[in-house]
Amino acid sequence: MVRAHLWISGLVQGVFYRQNTYEKANRLNLTGWVRNLPDGRVEAIAEGDKDTVNQLIDWCHEGPPLSRVESVDIKWENPTGEFNGFIVTY
Repeated sequence: MVRAHLWISGLVQGVFYRQNTYEKANRLNLTGWVRNLPDGRVEAIAEGDKDTVNQLIDWCHEGPPLSRVESVDIKWENPTGEFNGFIVTY
């Protein structure tokens, strides 16, 4: 198990980035959350096996069709197992 803390920059708000991240993470059976930040970025935490978390990270570099991702900053953290699923939070 791994935990990735992500900050996604670019045109990522108002383009269904959070909703699509939520759907992708749930299809991958990851746990964690995703939210918009006041500075225009999207922040997410994902926990799961390393290969699956990396699949979500790869997807985050592309995002949904209307987005334009400029960067994905990743901080690897120790997994806590605190999440029951993956949610959109505010």
